[in-house]
Amino acid sequence: MSLSRSPAVAGLFYPGDPRVLKRTVDDYLAEASPDGAPPKALIVPHAGYVYSGPIAASAYATLAPARASVRRVVLLGPAHRVPLRGLAASSADRFVTPLGAVELDRDAIDLALALPQVRLMDAAHAQEHSLEVQLPFLQEVLEQFSLVPFVVGDASPDEVAEVLDLLWGGPETLIVISSDLSHHHAYATARAMDTATSAAIEALRPQDIGYDQACGRIPVNGLLETARRRGMQARMLDLRNSGDTAGSRDQVVGYGAYVFH
Repeated sequence: MSLSRSPAVAGLFYPGDPRVLKRTVDDYLAEASPDGAPPKALIVPHAGYVYSGPIAASAYATLAPARASVRRVVLLGPAHRVPLRGLAASSADRFVTPLGAVELDRDAIDLALALPQVRLMDAAHAQEHSLEVQLPFLQEVLEQFSLVPFVVGDASPDEVAEVLDLLWGGPETLIVISSDLSHHHAYATARAMDTATSAAIEALRPQDIGYDQACGRIPVNGLLETARRRGMQARMLDLRNSGDTAGSRDQVVGYGAYVFH
């Protein structure tokens, strides 16, 4: 039987109407200024679009030259709803958004399931927004792609890096890490914390990113670990917070966009 994972946060984190959603994403992408070669990996935020959409778009816009060549996206984001050990894969055949369905690469998922830190856990995916909010951007910037999604719980950077290395592939495979930065600090405090986190990302230093610095620090640190071993370079494209986009400055959430070549 074919299984679909239905959208959980359409109409909440992003528009539920497909026409409005497409226009919203396209407008964000049009405001971004891509430059250089398309990246192998991205770090992008996952808040409601009104808060973090412009920051995410700055990274997704860099994929324009790879629109037809990227055919698979390995997508990792932190668990917000269900506590778990390791990484949770999905048994679904497709993830659905208002823009349509994205087929999952079952062969790649089965390959990852051979690792002891990976297991099937649909409950971890059912209400998780960190992966879902990335899909409309990917659906707009790429022609056709399959998805390899993981919700990341309690895992080491090496355990995450092992999954990424297994599925790394060539230019047909894009790695996307979904993470916001600091949470619920005053504006000036958040700016200082996020600047330090951004420096650690660009320096490929996972050991410098602690618990309070990024909600997706575990998948982020896994990417930094494998990027360091592969001699990659990371570059920050945008660094803002909810006080800069659509919220007050009393307690803000930080957002950063990064590309890896």
